[in-house]
Amino acid sequence: MTEQDKKTLLKAQQGELDAVLMYKKLATKVKDPKDAETFNRLAAEEGHHASVFKELTGETLKPKNTLAILVPMLYKIIGKKRLYPIIAKSEYSAVDTYQPVAEKFTEIESVKNDEKRHGDTVLELLK
Repeated sequence: MTEQDKKTLLKAQQGELDAVLMYKKLATKVKDPKDAETFNRLAAEEGHHASVFKELTGETLKPKNTLAILVPMLYKIIGKKRLYPIIAKSEYSAVDTYQPVAEKFTEIESVKNDEKRHGDTVLELLK
């Protein structure tokens, strides 16, 4: 594993951990029970992703609650119609970030595919 790979994997691991907190907190703030159920499911999946990265990095990281504070606040301020596309875009950008390391570490391929599905899932909540 190169130093750049390790850096990318650690950043990904941190992002997945942070997303767990964000989705859990968002699930408690949204008005629609279907949205809450979806966000709780996504939180669980992001937790699994974090464990995949932990296996690769061998490091134990702590989640940061910045997104868990900011995103629910944005939900109240700008509403789901404007917030959910932002969340989806973040999920889609993870696909691009994971692509180079997914070519070296095959276990990341399924994580990468999940991120695309997460973006699609969040956008589906707007229909």
